Amino acid sequence: MKTRTLILGIAAVVLVGFAIYKTGPWAWRGAEAQAPAAVRVVPVEVATAVRRPAPVFIEALGNVSPIETVAVRSRVDSEIIAVHFRDGATVKKGDLLFSLDSRATEAQIAQAEGNVAKDIAQLEGALRDVRRYTELVAKNATPVVNLENAQTQADTFRAAIKADQGALENLKVLLTYCTIRAPIAGQISAAAVKVGNFVRATDVAPLATINQIAPIYVSFAVPQRNLPDVRAALAAETASVEAIVAGERRRPTGLLSMIENTVDPTTGMITMRATFDNADQVLWPGALATMRLTLRYEDGIVVPTSAVLTGQAGTYVYVLKDNVANVQRVTVARNNENETVISEGLSGGETVVVNGHLLLNNGTKVSPREAKAGS
Repeated sequence: MKTRTLILGIAAVVLVGFAIYKTGPWAWRGAEAQAPAAVRVVPVEVATAVRRPAPVFIEALGNVSPIETVAVRSRVDSEIIAVHFRDGATVKKGDLLFSLDSRATEAQIAQAEGNVAKDIAQLEGALRDVRRYTELVAKNATPVVNLENAQTQADTFRAAIKADQGALENLKVLLTYCTIRAPIAGQISAAAVKVGNFVRATDVAPLATINQIAPIYVSFAVPQRNLPDVRAALAAETASVEAIVAGERRRPTGLLSMIENTVDPTTGMITMRATFDNADQVLWPGALATMRLTLRYEDGIVVPTSAVLTGQAGTYVYVLKDNVANVQRVTVARNNENETVISEGLSGGETVVVNGHLLLNNGTKVSPREAKAGS
């Protein structure tokens, strides 16, 4: 009897607990858990695919080199007594760079001038003898040999004058070598030797180096397969060259001025050279620059590069229709930094997602907004 009463009591407790569970706060939370989840809307930034002309170009790494470079050297053996430029300064053609000790050359010039004056005086004396012996020979007062000897003496002094004048001119030229001037305009290096150093004409190291900065060359190499397109662009006068320097926002433009006459058989590359006026000195000798050789412009569907994604099946974009993102497979023709040209998959006018891809799947509902300029 007691056992039956215990079983009935336990059953009653269970029934009461079940009733409390069904009618208590647990029942409300269970209802919430069973309610259908709200549809997720993903915020995205969008842009419009546009059909317009887009550049067809080749990019290559180029090396900047001066059109003219001069290694400044001494042409005489002497001591430097003055340096007239600041290291790394811009110099003009004809600017005085170095002054050398010229006292020895000046003394030699004075000596040569004295020799010339002596020769002139001796010639005048010989000419007087010629005139006197001419009169005496006419009067049969002296042998003809005396006249001939006087004429020979005069000719000897004439020759001596020419020789001494030549030596004098040579010394004057050597004197000009004692003042070293800039043969070209450009940027000069630091002076390799300073005041007080003795320099020789046979020295291997230059006193300084001058590089022409404006205009300037940039040489680069492109694959052989691009040569027909490049030559066609030159013939059509549609080719233009742009230099992209790391850390520099300015992009100077130049002209393709030379195509090498031989393809390198070891690399299959052909060297080309562009000329830039470089008035703002963006390009510097020895620097590397990315060369963009634009060949022509062709119509294409252009989208921001950030809109193009790559998956296992290839490249694709998210196209919006009725605020729903749908995957669209595309074929990329070429990239142009922030823009990509699409050859297949888009026809122009589509709205594509450029930011917010991580939360998207095919068929995701989105809340679009226009992308900010430059994003």
